[in-house]
Amino acid sequence: MTRPRITFGIIVLNGEPFTRYCLRALYPFAHEIIVVEGGHEDARSVMTEDGHSIDGTLEALWGFKRNEDPEDKVTIVTQDRPWPKLDELGRCRTAQSRAYAERATGDYLWQVDIDEFYRPEDMRLVLGMLSADPAITAVSFNMYPFWGGYRYVSDGWYWRRGSVTFHRLFKWGPGYRYVTHQPPTVADERGRDLRSLKWVSGDEMAHHGIRMYHYDHVFPHQVRNKAAFYRRQAPRVCTDIEAWAEAGYFTLRRPYHVERHYWFPAWIERYDGPHPPEAVRMMDDIRSGKLDVELRRTDDIERLLGSRRYWAGRTALKALDHVDRAWRWCKLQYVRASHVPGKLRQLTGSPRGEPRAPHPGHDARDRGGGPE
Repeated sequence: MTRPRITFGIIVLNGEPFTRYCLRALYPFAHEIIVVEGGHEDARSVMTEDGHSIDGTLEALWGFKRNEDPEDKVTIVTQDRPWPKLDELGRCRTAQSRAYAERATGDYLWQVDIDEFYRPEDMRLVLGMLSADPAITAVSFNMYPFWGGYRYVSDGWYWRRGSVTFHRLFKWGPGYRYVTHQPPTVADERGRDLRSLKWVSGDEMAHHGIRMYHYDHVFPHQVRNKAAFYRRQAPRVCTDIEAWAEAGYFTLRRPYHVERHYWFPAWIERYDGPHPPEAVRMMDDIRSGKLDVELRRTDDIERLLGSRRYWAGRTALKALDHVDRAWRWCKLQYVRASHVPGKLRQLTGSPRGEPRAPHPGHDARDRGGGPE
């Protein structure tokens, strides 16, 4: 059975310390890896004046290319100016994603954030699935959203309402086009959204034990960068994001709002499962002193998880999630029937007035690397 050729596409701004480890994890499975470095105009608070990372990411990419790319699989795309912020539909980061898609020569395009990993055995299963069924046009993955360290994940209403799923893998060929980054959308030569054809959902992949491991809230510097970035990119939605970071991440004064989409309840859960080998290697290098990366303290997390009150609070919020969704659905039907669209904002629980939480792999959150 012929293994399909995979083009991994990455956009990244300030991807350290993940850069080398992510590329190493992908390399054995890659036909090619195309990395687009730099940020758009609203990332000025966390990038250089000419649009580059401020943490050594670009240097790390060139170092990997020189020293760890014997098969010449890695292509680095960058420019000495910020990338355009919006596409023709008003969506962010599409220009960067198109930059790798336009260079792709594989049979499939697999979008990856610099801080996300997959277990090697899972990647082999995915490639085997694509080989066995070439009719598959798109694959999504549910994720583990790591928070404050490798032993904890966040959970909450935002994730439970569909946002835990990321659209990542797409068939690719002549005439195919990367439409938009929010949500990640690829169309075939006939203009059809590939997820409208033979799409394997994140829930189906999770049923087979295959998930994405997303380390996007592990290190304090990640959260500082995200808060600064989103405060500028989406000031109306993220007005209080810096206050959230202080109270919901660094001090846990708001232990039921630990996730960045702070208008939804969210909490911490313990994670006792495995991690991908390169993610383990990165953390080992940090703990041994080979990498100088600040770790978040965990004594306050342990106290919280050992509290019966916090367990009761999490249990209540899980139950209330279903009640809240049912109530909002009923009210939304009433508003739509009454033709009162201005009420959507109050009914959805989102400052943007969306009927459901925006998808992190689509959106504001995705996760195209960098301050994500």
